Amino acid sequence: MAFKVFDLQCGHGHVFEGWFNSHDDFDAQRERGLICCPLCDSKSIDKKLSAPMLNVSGSKAPAEPAARAVPGSLPPAHAQAAALQHLREVLRKTENVGERFAAEARRIHHGDAPERPIRGVATHQEQQSLAEEGIAVAAIPAMLDDDRLQ
Repeated sequence: MAFKVFDLQCGHGHVFEGWFNSHDDFDAQRERGLICCPLCDSKSIDKKLSAPMLNVSGSKAPAEPAARAVPGSLPPAHAQAAALQHLREVLRKTENVGERFAAEARRIHHGDAPERPIRGVATHQEQQSLAEEGIAVAAIPAMLDDDRLQ
């Protein structure tokens, strides 16, 4: 089965890939509101100008592929969309405490503040110090920690 891979862009300027059976398939899915931006959930989607790319199963691989898909794995665009969807859920379900992150994480850990999921900004040294105290933290790239993505 062959898929057409299109570069798509939402009304907010986020660019992502979409895999479709045909141009008509893209148009039909867009009209029915089935296509949305994996970053902001916008349904205002347009195709960007791009070189055509076909993903044809069973065809010979390029001599030097840039990356190989793992059998049974999601196509790259779908994996990216799933990861971004998960990130949006994390942003939606956490309180942004900004520069107070390390202090607030300690307050929660010691029972001096209500237990709740938080996110914010911490230096590498603050992250290490929290880890040494047994406070689990995970870094999210600053460019992705944006309340507008919710």
